[in-house]
Amino acid sequence: MALDGFTDQTLSRRAMQAELLDAETELELAYAWRDHRDEQALHRLVTAYMRLAISMAAKFRRYGAPMNDLIQEAGLGLMKAAEKFDPDRGVRFSTYAVWWIKASIQDYVMRNWSMVRTGSTSSQKSLFFNMRRVQARLEREAAARGEKMDRHQLRELISVEVGVPIHDVEMMEGRLAGSDYSLNATQSAEDEGREWIDALEDEGQQAAESVAHDKDMGTLRTWLVSAMSQLNDREQFIVRERKLRDDPRTLESLGSELGLSKERVRQLEAAAFTKMRRSLETQSREVMHFLA
Repeated sequence: MALDGFTDQTLSRRAMQAELLDAETELELAYAWRDHRDEQALHRLVTAYMRLAISMAAKFRRYGAPMNDLIQEAGLGLMKAAEKFDPDRGVRFSTYAVWWIKASIQDYVMRNWSMVRTGSTSSQKSLFFNMRRVQARLEREAAARGEKMDRHQLRELISVEVGVPIHDVEMMEGRLAGSDYSLNATQSAEDEGREWIDALEDEGQQAAESVAHDKDMGTLRTWLVSAMSQLNDREQFIVRERKLRDDPRTLESLGSELGLSKERVRQLEAAAFTKMRRSLETQSREVMHFLA
């Protein structure tokens, strides 16, 4: 059943006018679709139970989603049920379809509740759709006993009732209590033109930090060039190939090119690093002495 372009009232009227299937006819249609991919049988099966999908969609209107969108999702769930239904199991299609319709609607509601993902685990999903109902019942029962619970006690009871960790209850309570706000909204009437995004800390590198970083890197490059100049040509070649390439070469490959053993190349590399370290230490002491 195509749903685009129809109002929820139109869809409801069409669904109510659809045929009612007895168990035998339902089974024949299910076999025709499963075994022969008979699209006409699928259409009759889905159309007959669209009233069930609409009835279930109406139960989720309190979450603020447009009814037509809820019906669309319920219809998708009904189609998935028809695709996966196995008539050999001896279960009525309506009984099987209820789970798929409900799952499709719930997924839609949770996806559109907030730009921040509200819940992905089964416990979070259970909390999203049951926490307010369970909370209201617990508060009524406590009031009937003449008791007054604080927020922590109520969260603990909800945790036990729904069977989820208490930190999930605390998280979902915050999610359900708030809503999404634009960072471009103004903070208050007094702060004309000042948006919430203006109050966010800039995590990027600040100008002073950038200047200091560039200066430090320039100094370090100067020191390294000076330290490299203390090496002979062969030592400079080994250091460049081992440490300054994007893909450093191995001791074996350098040994083959220079006609040296792997161990000899390693010794020359260590000696070159020792010379560079001494040069850098000398330059750093000179700088510290100058600044003192």
